[in-house]
Amino acid sequence: MRTAVDQFGRLDAVVNCAGIAGIPALTADVAEEDFDQMIAVSLKGVFLSMRAALPHLIDAGGGSIINIASTAAIAALPTRSAYSAAKGGVVAMTRCTALEYASAGIRVNAICPGIIDTPLLRNTAGEHVEAALVAAAAATPANRIGQPTDIAPMAVFLASDESAFVTGTALPVDGGFSAGPPSDDANVPWRR
Repeated sequence: MRTAVDQFGRLDAVVNCAGIAGIPALTADVAEEDFDQMIAVSLKGVFLSMRAALPHLIDAGGGSIINIASTAAIAALPTRSAYSAAKGGVVAMTRCTALEYASAGIRVNAICPGIIDTPLLRNTAGEHVEAALVAAAAATPANRIGQPTDIAPMAVFLASDESAFVTGTALPVDGGFSAGPPSDDANVPWRR
């Protein structure tokens, strides 16, 4: 944060994008060290970044913090309880921090991406990547998985003055994934 202020004179916006995939497991089978690592990276990492940024944003007279959470924070994903807990914590921390710093002109929001085609997703799927991509698209009402270019414009919007009255939100960018499963209703004209 100090480097940004030293080089650019002030800090206006911060995007906290920290996360690891973790090992899928039923809750009773999650190893304590795996849970601790998930919380340390995906939740504590965001906390530490916000804590470092807030004094600089206060000095600048306001700004925007954008935390990348996940659809897993708002929709249950079996075998991903540690990941869901960490990302749910990011959403809760986002809302608390938004309330604490709104009067200082600091907006704090979370983006909740759905299944996004990133190296993390591909590495997690391993040798089954193509099957995983097909299954992910089928589970998404928009009938495709997301791209990083689907997330970036939301971050730009939240960093800009166009979102001056938006704070304390968790915005899904997930092709409808968090709304529920895709419709298989034969009466929907475009599904015939």
